[in-house]
Order: sequence, then structure tokens, then C-alpha cells
Amino acid sequence: MKNEELIKKKHGGLRPGSGRKKGSGLYGETTSVMRIPQSRVTDIKTYLAMSQHDNIVDIRLSPTKPSYKPLFLFGHKVPAGFPSPADDYVEKRLDLNEYLIKQYESTFFVRIKGDSMIDAGINDNDIVIVDRSTEANLGDIVLASVDGNFTVKTLSKNKLLPRLLPANDKYKPILITENMQFEIWGVITGAVRKFK
Repeated sequence: MKNEELIKKKHGGLRPGSGRKKGSGLYGETTSVMRIPQSRVTDIKTYLAMSQHDNIVDIRLSPTKPSYKPLFLFGHKVPAGFPSPADDYVEKRLDLNEYLIKQYESTFFVRIKGDSMIDAGINDNDIVIVDRSTEANLGDIVLASVDGNFTVKTLSKNKLLPRLLPANDKYKPILITENMQFEIWGVITGAVRKFK
């Protein structure tokens, strides 16, 4: 056997202690390799990045074909209590998918972490509905990326530059400067909260 062949056999292959240690990656767990369409790489990277930042805990895409399960919508407004389904107050049936989502293909859900938007009615652990097809205007609550960190805040303006306003006096506005990477990912069109 030649010296060159001996050298080749010593390189490559599995070596004890080599490679990334288990649980040491970004997610603290083992990962899987999978094939995805090239056109979806950015979407998946965005999905993973969004769940790692600021006041965002979880993100889910809306179903492309939502189930249709309308419930009774009572036309009579009540300060307390609830009318009987036998009453004549039933106005129509309400489908929450139809009521909350305008564009299924461009809508996703984000779970909120923290209390920076409580005065806007968005509490810790609420799920907000984000529509990427809606153009953001001043005063809209938006999902924005600032230097790679995602946050939900109210879009405002300071002179000619945008700024993001919290809805809680404990927090300061985020002033966007020209050297920052800033992008609006979508407009918050609604929120969902469970009491139990």
C-alpha cells in the first residue's frame, strides 16, 4: 500500500467526539434533515425565525381550506346573560373563519408574549391574526421585523421615519433609523383569546 493510500484512509468518516453535541444547537434538541422545495426555503426560515423573537411565541399558518362550522349569532345585545336559542333573537349563523380571515393564503397566526400591547386589547398568550395582503397604514397594529427581531406594535411616524408604538406606558417606542433593517410583515386584523 502506498503512503498516499494510507493518508486517505485516515481522513473522513465518523470520529469519536466529533460533530455538534446533542442539545447544543439553536433549538436545544436534535434536528432532522429534510428536502423542501427551493421556493419554500425563505418561508420556512422566516417561520422558524419569527418564533424566536420579542413578543412572539408561536406562529401558525391559517388553513387553506378552513372547516365550516357556523354557530348562532344573536342580534340582541345583552349586558349580561345569554338568550335562549329558542328566542327570536337569532340573526344568522356566524362562521369564525369567515368573520376573522379575509385572505386565507396570506394569513397566519402569531401567539403573543408579554404585556406591551395590553392597552390595545392584546394580552399575553393571545393569538393575533396577521394578514400579509393588507397594506399597513399609520395607526395600524403590525407585525414588524427590526434588525431581525419580530414584534407586534402600532405603526406610527416620527418626522419622516417610521416608529413602532407599544400600547403600555411601561415600554418605550421603537424609533426606526435609516441604518436599521426594518420590514412590515403584515397587519394585525384581529385577536383570539380563551378565558378557560
